[in-house]
Amino acid sequence: MDGVELLVGTAVLALGTFAFRLAGPVLRSRVKLSPRAERLMALAAVVLLAALVAVSALTEGHGFAGFARPAGVLVAGVLAWRKAPFVLVVLAAAATAALLRLAGVP
Repeated sequence: MDGVELLVGTAVLALGTFAFRLAGPVLRSRVKLSPRAERLMALAAVVLLAALVAVSALTEGHGFAGFARPAGVLVAGVLAWRKAPFVLVVLAAAATAALLRLAGVP
């Protein structure tokens, strides 16, 4: 693939992404969802985010990431649930994983 094809492909993807993102606000007033569908959409977003967190916390490559990373995520989750400041949540999670790895826990 030469430079021109790469540039055209990037431009097409950029325009498509812009059009897709613009469609939400433009169509928001035209498309009406039932209250049940709106609740399901909100629930689906939470489920997708939880699945992303689980996959990121538990896997590395094609295998299990070890116990240190999930422990850090658990600490972060508890602190976030207790409404701790974000910086504290991140630092505590990183410190937990780092200390466990330093202790030899994979």
